[in-house]
Amino acid sequence: MASAPASAADSPIDPAVRAIKSFYATLIDTMKRGKELGLEGRERLLKPATESTFDLAEITRLSVGPSWSGISDPDKKALVDAVERLTLVNYAKNFAQFSGEQFVVEPEAKARSEDKIVESKMVASNGNAVAFNYRMHPVDGQWKIVDVYLNGNISQLALRRSDFSSTVQKLGPSGLVDKLNQLVNQQQIASK
Repeated sequence: MASAPASAADSPIDPAVRAIKSFYATLIDTMKRGKELGLEGRERLLKPATESTFDLAEITRLSVGPSWSGISDPDKKALVDAVERLTLVNYAKNFAQFSGEQFVVEPEAKARSEDKIVESKMVASNGNAVAFNYRMHPVDGQWKIVDVYLNGNISQLALRRSDFSSTVQKLGPSGLVDKLNQLVNQQQIASK
């Protein structure tokens, strides 16, 4: 006797999709508590989810470009820390309150060589949708974000790369760290 084909609900969730859904669950919780948490509280709440979902070291390496290989380990760590601060403040500032938004994640990731693309969108309470797609790759058995495609196709990595690489060439790694920290500080002040 042949068994019926498994329904989509019965199939296991793609681990890359699961990672994005988990990040969104934390993001929604942060948005719902946004006012009471304030910017710093939202950053604190998002930090563990960001660290487990984003490959911040790889994002930084790819953003800096070829000069990364000549940078000292302490400077690499400082750069990764600055990129993490920037990532946290951007999410905490841009997702500060909840007004009925929903994050819809496509159930199947699309293979891209060894990477995967997870497609999603944020649907506002008025029905308007904004696409957020993620390029993910495996890191120690987990799928982590290495690039975010804003509006579905604008690579955040590509946007950062020309700025980051030219800043490192002109001012060195510490110049880029200073620039990123100043940007974060300005966003924190503007959000108060």
